[in-house]
Amino acid sequence: MRNTTREELLGQGTPITYPTHRALLQQGDESRHVLLITSGVVKVVASAESGYDMLLAVRVAGDLVGEMAAFEERPRSGTVIACSDVTARIIRMRTLETFLGRHPDTMRAILHMLCARLRWANRRRIDFQAYDSLTRLARVLAELSQAYAQPVPDGDGRRCDLGVTLTQKELASLAGLALNTAEKNLAVLSTKGLVERSYRHITICDVPKLLEFAKVAADNPY
Repeated sequence: MRNTTREELLGQGTPITYPTHRALLQQGDESRHVLLITSGVVKVVASAESGYDMLLAVRVAGDLVGEMAAFEERPRSGTVIACSDVTARIIRMRTLETFLGRHPDTMRAILHMLCARLRWANRRRIDFQAYDSLTRLARVLAELSQAYAQPVPDGDGRRCDLGVTLTQKELASLAGLALNTAEKNLAVLSTKGLVERSYRHITICDVPKLLEFAKVAADNPY
């Protein structure tokens, strides 16, 4: 997407601010707008009829959320929750469609984004059959670090903060694991010197070693 197009897109819709833990979109809602995140981090959570909540994804500044329901004209499939203070642009579907008609390069960017999300979902399905629970958790951490991590000062480029605040239960749901299994596997990764844990915070101690352990290619396109 060209810089001029990006600037014009950032001017679409209405600016809005959400405090930490506020729901931006609600599962089952039938509203027809998308949100362009301009700062902060959000998580996408789906609730089953049994009451089980699953973390589906993490989104950051520059991401669209709510596009599936808006394009399909169906109820929201998940709830989007602010993990930090978040700013966004509320863009009505008609406004977005008009903008996309004028800027086909934006449509290509959205298709690229949707393809990346589909790759992520497909990869998790493959992981469930192809790898043991420890490797599956390591792969989720490795791919999250590639997408969102922030280098730690004086870390020689090998050490980084995960970049998103997640509970162990949320990590477990991303990897398709029971909570106690995820907790045990995090302890193993910590013993191996690959991660450090604190409350809702994970530091990757050695990114190249984690990628190697998780069997994740360094040029992962996600």
